[in-house]
Amino acid sequence: MGLISGLILNAFGNGLCISADMGSGLWTASAVNMTKWFGWNTGLLLFIIGVINAITNQFLIKRLDTKRLIGEVLYVMFFSYFVNVFTNLLNFLGVPSLPIFIRIILSCLGVVFFCVAISLYQRANIVMHPNDDTTNILRFLYLKGNSTAAQIIDFIPPIIIIIVAGIAIGQVYSVNIGTIFSFIFNGILIASADKWIWPALKHNFKTKNN
Repeated sequence: MGLISGLILNAFGNGLCISADMGSGLWTASAVNMTKWFGWNTGLLLFIIGVINAITNQFLIKRLDTKRLIGEVLYVMFFSYFVNVFTNLLNFLGVPSLPIFIRIILSCLGVVFFCVAISLYQRANIVMHPNDDTTNILRFLYLKGNSTAAQIIDFIPPIIIIIVAGIAIGQVYSVNIGTIFSFIFNGILIASADKWIWPALKHNFKTKNN
């Protein structure tokens, strides 16, 4: 239940951010800016980033976990599909044409939704998006449970990508109030969701010996 509810809520939150068009998560923004730079498909770039992240996680846990690797790649595929479904639905309902103030609120609400989702499926720890697993690994193996510090470290690569791409193309895309809200509050929202949303769902973090 934690996995399924987290997957659906995560896709809906991201779809809401995309449809509101007032900024989204940094990894999505980095993919959009690379699309403008190289002319590649955004979905393809998100998938490539996800695969690279999944491979990186194998190094972070210091062992080969084939089940984890395959699960994360599959998650990226299904997650992208559901994001498209929700984005198209929200666009059909007229979210992009709403007043800018309402879209700002919806974009920030989308961030809240996907942070709650991350909390749910990170605690379930069956399979998750590779980026979120990176945060989970950093949090418990390297940062003594500090979710805020883990989230900030995970944001460093997409920030670098956005800056480099912005310099190359002379403009930054898909970075707005929602992105700033995500950068500041992601870790705080995830930690708060751990405490207040379904508190009986405890972290099922797997180590080498457990």
